[in-house]
Amino acid sequence: MLIAERADYILHRLQELYPETPVPLDHRDPFTLLVAVLLSAQCTDERVNKVTPALFELADNPADMAALDVSQIKAIIQPCGLSPQKSKAIKRLSEILLEEHGGEVPQDMAALERLPGVGHKTASVVMSQAFGEPAFPVDTHIHRLAQRWGLTRGRNVVQTERDLKRLFPREYWNRLHLQMIFYGRQYCTARGCDGRVCEICRTCFPNRKHPKKCHKP
Repeated sequence: MLIAERADYILHRLQELYPETPVPLDHRDPFTLLVAVLLSAQCTDERVNKVTPALFELADNPADMAALDVSQIKAIIQPCGLSPQKSKAIKRLSEILLEEHGGEVPQDMAALERLPGVGHKTASVVMSQAFGEPAFPVDTHIHRLAQRWGLTRGRNVVQTERDLKRLFPREYWNRLHLQMIFYGRQYCTARGCDGRVCEICRTCFPNRKHPKKCHKP
């Protein structure tokens, strides 16, 4: 298969497998999604979803969150890991939203990336899932899948994101990002597939003899 043929097959197969693409992180609005995505760094969505109800019961908006002590936030989010950094970032970004954005999460990639604890991937998730703006967030797993499926030779998530955006129509980016996550978790896991096991890997590279070595992001 040529790369364009692989991309077309992957797009249509994932549409068949995952016609519905619910957002994995529980949230109520752009602010609670922003906090949940920030918490998901180096943490599973499942664990984040267990932690956020208690946090959002205490503070589910920038004003209430900014009024909390960092220690209060840290005590609740500790199971998510990196709680010292994350708790400071959540409090400070809440203050900035009040000071600079009228208490609203900005619908602007650059403004989101300037918030503490919010990198490009987090900002992309918020833009796509909260505001419906076309974005293609690339985490470690999507980076790995894209390499296994021969969609990129990128050595980092920046290059991989650029390659995926070139390959797939803009109107599919938001859904495809989630579909790749769902497929990766179910069939093409870090240990469960080495580039020769799952359906998509076998279809794209039926003659692959050796495990696919992936560049770490």
